[in-house]
Amino acid sequence: MSEFAGPTEPRADDSHSHGLGCAEVIAEVWTLLDGECTPEAKERLRQHLEACPGCFQHYGIEERLKALIATKCTGEKAPEGLKERLRLEIRRTTIIRGGE
Repeated sequence: MSEFAGPTEPRADDSHSHGLGCAEVIAEVWTLLDGECTPEAKERLRQHLEACPGCFQHYGIEERLKALIATKCTGEKAPEGLKERLRLEIRRTTIIRGGE
């Protein structure tokens, strides 16, 4: 599953050593999961995740979500019913926003 060990002790604050706050880590989780961050950023994120139970839990959820999507969405085409539901939802959202 995760390549990170996880926190050894709970942390009560949002300011961890390594220069990243929890909000920054959460914002960068997908770049880490997609392998799109620099080695330096990966190391900073790893250090934070290994020290912060909340961020480590969030990372684990996102990691499992990505694995689930990869498993369930391997087909080349979305089912026609899904496409139509998405079209309707996009139209509905556009109408709601346009009427505000």
